[in-house]
Amino acid sequence: MTTPQAPATRMELTTTLPPTTALREVPAVVARIERLGFDTVHIPETTHDSLAVALLAAEHTSRITVRTSMTLAFPRSPMVTAYAAWDLARFSEGRFQLGLATQVRGNIVGRFSVPWERPVENLRDYLASIRAIFASFSTGEPLEHEGSHYRFTRLQPYFNPGPLSTAAPALYTGGVNRRVCEVAGELADGFVTHATNSHPSHLRTVVLPALRAGAERAGRAGIPRVVVVSKSITGPTPAALAASRDSARQELAFLFSTPAYRTTLDRLGLGRVGERLAAMAASGRWTGLAGTLDDETLATLIPHGTYAELPDVLGQAYGGIADGLGLGLPLDPDDDEDFGALLERLRLIPTSAASRTPPATAGPTSATRGVAGSETLS
Repeated sequence: MTTPQAPATRMELTTTLPPTTALREVPAVVARIERLGFDTVHIPETTHDSLAVALLAAEHTSRITVRTSMTLAFPRSPMVTAYAAWDLARFSEGRFQLGLATQVRGNIVGRFSVPWERPVENLRDYLASIRAIFASFSTGEPLEHEGSHYRFTRLQPYFNPGPLSTAAPALYTGGVNRRVCEVAGELADGFVTHATNSHPSHLRTVVLPALRAGAERAGRAGIPRVVVVSKSITGPTPAALAASRDSARQELAFLFSTPAYRTTLDRLGLGRVGERLAAMAASGRWTGLAGTLDDETLATLIPHGTYAELPDVLGQAYGGIADGLGLGLPLDPDDDEDFGALLERLRLIPTSAASRTPPATAGPTSATRGVAGSETLS
């Protein structure tokens, strides 16, 4: 069992590689991400294989961490995932981190034709299996893992890739409901929140207590690192902020149309918005989703502010309770220099190391209205 590392005193800054990035475009995009000053690039799994894209990202960067966020666990054997992660860690000289998630039942069953059986227990056993396989890779000791879903008893020396010159890849995960968050507290090195459940009130009342409960049950000294990906909306000017808001609206509406992701909407008294979005998705009216999230609703859900305003907005929302923050890339490359300066200011927001006990009250304010966020991949 690993013990979570002490939280860093400087905020980790992450961005997600745009899911629509074609493979031939990945080198230029990740080079830009590194040049802007980000610490980590998240590799999503939507229309591409996250592990294949992570290899490209590692090849065309030299400094930043490459973290999958999130690789879907259940469609892959833990052994297949472990081999890929081990290769990526060796190739990147320790810059690769493996993020694993369950996704939702509809996608796992309908899109991947994989059984959905006790997903919380399955994810727990998946993480434990990866740990056991990594240990056998590192030490050469026999592989013996008997869990609720997986059984590994054979790894001949011929098939063992051998130890790394760096540490084994850190394991990150995420989850929407409390039980999955507890699993992260038990077994993960880090936890990445999802764009529908990162609201500060949700973090304080659901995510952080669940992480603590899982860590305590496993006898761990602390909780995993918490990286908040709230889909913050920003721009150098009010006009650019409005353009960014419009570009984010469609993605957020799509995410909130999934019933499993509606926790924050219900918590904030916006349950009817979720019902409308789900009904539209069920009837195939995808192009109309964005119109359901008006500016007032977005202001309640998602942190936003200009470059000058955003450090205070995010500091109020997440200072002292997060170890990392996610931010999207500037829409206009001409803004890159100013955006890089913004990142340096965000890096000074206090991390969880600054506060052992998160504040009891929530309710940060955005420069325009409310703040909000999201949580983790389901």
